[in-house]
Amino acid sequence: MDKKRTWFALKQAFWQIILLTTAACVLALGVNALRPDGIPLAGSWSAEARLADAGEEGLAIDLAGARQLFKAGRVLFVDARSIDQYIEGHIQGALPLPWLEVDRYLSRVNRQLETAEAIITYCDGTGCDLSHELAGFLRSMGLKNVRVLINGWTLWQQAGLPTKTGA
Repeated sequence: MDKKRTWFALKQAFWQIILLTTAACVLALGVNALRPDGIPLAGSWSAEARLADAGEEGLAIDLAGARQLFKAGRVLFVDARSIDQYIEGHIQGALPLPWLEVDRYLSRVNRQLETAEAIITYCDGTGCDLSHELAGFLRSMGLKNVRVLINGWTLWQQAGLPTKTGA
């Protein structure tokens, strides 16, 4: 008889878990559907797809495109990482504009940003959003040709492209 009660209790707990999980999923999907900024349930979750703005113009630029602009001297690279990381190493010619201290450093680079033909922001790592946040900020300032080099610092180094250390 004790085994029967234990089995019944386990069976009841199992169905309660299923019911609660289902209810939580339905509630979450409902709230997501009602929100104007809900999370899309289908689509690409790649870093490039996450960098598409509302007009569907992609912010991401690949290494080949960034290298081409660099060699033509038609781009200003902007390092969104901390000053310490910038000093440890950065893309040759890049300006430091740490996203977490943008208010402090913006006035120092504003003139170069305004006159740049193209701007490429970068940080390090595919999950790093500093460069994306900085690119969005620069676009909100009215700067037009702003792009993001995803995992920029690592890609640039691995490709053996020009770098510099120090300030």
